[in-house]
Amino acid sequence: MKDPRTTPFGAAEEADLRALALRVREHILGMATNGGCFIGASLSCADILAHLYSRVLRVSPATVRDPGRDYFFLSKGHDVPALYGTLVELGFLEARRLANHLETHDSIYWHPNRAVPGIEFHSGSLGHLLSVSIGVALDIKLRGGDNRVFVIVGDGELNEGSIWEGCLVAQAHKLDNLVLIVDRNEFQANVATEDLIPLEPIDAKFRAFGWSAMTVDGHNFAALDRAYQKLPVEPGHPTAIIARTVRGKGLPSIERRADRWFVDFTAAEIEALKRELHGEASAELTSETLMVR
Repeated sequence: MKDPRTTPFGAAEEADLRALALRVREHILGMATNGGCFIGASLSCADILAHLYSRVLRVSPATVRDPGRDYFFLSKGHDVPALYGTLVELGFLEARRLANHLETHDSIYWHPNRAVPGIEFHSGSLGHLLSVSIGVALDIKLRGGDNRVFVIVGDGELNEGSIWEGCLVAQAHKLDNLVLIVDRNEFQANVATEDLIPLEPIDAKFRAFGWSAMTVDGHNFAALDRAYQKLPVEPGHPTAIIARTVRGKGLPSIERRADRWFVDFTAAEIEALKRELHGEASAELTSETLMVR
């Protein structure tokens, strides 16, 4: 892990992160068959996770139980394929275990499980892990620690009342060691967020709850680096980073597609998507997606 506050960000770092994020997306594709996964949202946050683990979080495979580590929580647990892929690439998790995706003899499932090295807490029922993160951040403050707590939530997850209750508590306790990242891919399941329950302006909502807030391009590594350099943005205030992303990022055939949020692709489709990921022709897809009506 390199601290963006002290480590320069240049062309070499950009290239390394692009290569890392590409490998993470390859892992996501490997889990999008034989039962499938929530591929669209996993792809939208792959860049955020690759950057967070390699440039920001003070944690490593050797320090996953060190009380002085930074903590990361994935509240939008259905994006866990992106987290699995990141953990594999950075040495927390053995790559061979990804072949056990959805197998009953392992814990590599549709949502995070603490039995998987590097995962701090179970998640999947949306709206809960901000509260867990607040509890950890408050404990750190009470102990006089300097470690930080990061949590990723989905933009549709902001419809949960527990998110805003948590925001009030975090500000009341002045938890400036807490960073909430919104994966703003503009979809909730197979519906556009603004067609369901409009969310904008998101940054103004967080500021109204006493948080510092900034909006960044969630696929721009340099912009992400600059955002984390500012932490804490305001002493005594938690920080919200609204990361604008593209659902399905990296695969033009499913980018911004409401009907490609969860898919169980055939083996042939996966091979075609891997070629598309590397810049070849768009894949022809026929597999049906999970629909919420």
